[in-house]
Amino acid sequence: MKKLGQICSYIIAFIWRFLPWKVNEFLGRFLAFLWIDVFGIRRKVIDENLEIAFPGMSPAEKTSVARAAMVSLCRSFFDVMKIPSLNRDWIEKNIIFEGLDDFKKNKLENQGVLFLTLHLGSGDLGAAIISKMVMPTTLITKHFKNQFLDSFWFGLRGRSETEFIDAHGKKNAFEILGALKKNRGIFFVLDQFMGKPFGVETSFFGVKTGTAYGLALFAKKTKLPVVPIYTFWDDNQKLHICFSPAIDLTAEFSDTGSDTHELTTDRFNRELERIITAHPRHWMWVHRRWKTFE
Repeated sequence: MKKLGQICSYIIAFIWRFLPWKVNEFLGRFLAFLWIDVFGIRRKVIDENLEIAFPGMSPAEKTSVARAAMVSLCRSFFDVMKIPSLNRDWIEKNIIFEGLDDFKKNKLENQGVLFLTLHLGSGDLGAAIISKMVMPTTLITKHFKNQFLDSFWFGLRGRSETEFIDAHGKKNAFEILGALKKNRGIFFVLDQFMGKPFGVETSFFGVKTGTAYGLALFAKKTKLPVVPIYTFWDDNQKLHICFSPAIDLTAEFSDTGSDTHELTTDRFNRELERIITAHPRHWMWVHRRWKTFE
């Protein structure tokens, strides 16, 4: 099954090489229509999540945001199929970097970076572009239990300069430190729920829940900058890759009377809230983010 998945990924990548990018948008819109308007999958979850983040949002606006967010999520799946055929000419014509000059100016030579990111826009595509154009990167990610799906998906994602670390791997801490020693940028995706033992109780948009504390642990251990980063497609079909200023964690690291990991992770959540509030139509509202921490 693993070999079959790899073969299928090569076939899909070959086909997608010849398709225009607007096909990804069309298919994203089609799947989003089926998801929201036909089958209504997790529609209640989406509405409840939007009510938490934006109390009082009208039903009509919730529907509009839900549709747009699902277009973004579904499109990101098809964007992965374009990763094997990425080239600099397309990147230079279609990518808008925001904050990149400041990032380069503030980044020290021979230093790794901790990237704080979330499921907003086309993250896999953005990581592949950053690896090709800015600096080598490594993404901490989950694997599928199904061998076919796993080999198919990573057969596409892995055909870039981005490397991957298994989020549940037994040696992932050593792999992260090893990647940082090679001056790579490490992507920590922090917007999903995480319970014990790898999560801490935090708040997200004012509601208690659980968040993975791995980034807080490595930020304190390495003292490397934590840079928020995210992507989104604009109305002109240009992909924005946004680098925010590094987060100042002086207050969190100097507070000896509280749980540092909890304080720091909560600080990261404030940054994710800022990004989501600015771009609500591009975030993954379908996720059950606000589970009870236990």
